[in-house]
Amino acid sequence: MELNKLPKYDMSDNPTNCCPRFKPESWDQQELHFKNKRFLKAKTISFLHIPLNMGSMYPKTFAAIEKADAFDPDNFIVLSYDLSAWQGEHYFSVTKDVPEQEMVHLSGDYLTKVFEGPYKNAPKWEKEMQDFVKTKDTEIEKIYFFYTTCPKCSKFYGKNYVVAVAKIT
Repeated sequence: MELNKLPKYDMSDNPTNCCPRFKPESWDQQELHFKNKRFLKAKTISFLHIPLNMGSMYPKTFAAIEKADAFDPDNFIVLSYDLSAWQGEHYFSVTKDVPEQEMVHLSGDYLTKVFEGPYKNAPKWEKEMQDFVKTKDTEIEKIYFFYTTCPKCSKFYGKNYVVAVAKIT
């Protein structure tokens, strides 16, 4: 895969007018290569790994991204990482710096694997991702999750796809 490119996330197939329908085929078992890929970093407060302010953080963050004209629907991902049971970080891919927001750049090689099921399966998915990465003769530095749809849209679509994105060494 090309440097700093992501698999296609078709924004046009969106009957909910919230989260587009996720098509997992192009995201499963892919290699991603980032070199100073730009992300807006946002944080959530959690209770035992359950984000409490996700519903307010997402719209506020998207509004800032859209106001800065930094959204690219053909190259989109939000990487989420739990710092602890009480706090999460979320990295929104953007095309340029967004004023008054914390910006970060990620570099490295990543492997993806798509999972389907309830969010409570995240520890199981993390273990499966570790096993998958071992088959590639490499090791994990950090695992992010791309939650492709909100709970309301997952219910509408009848599927809850989550992409594990492992930074590898």
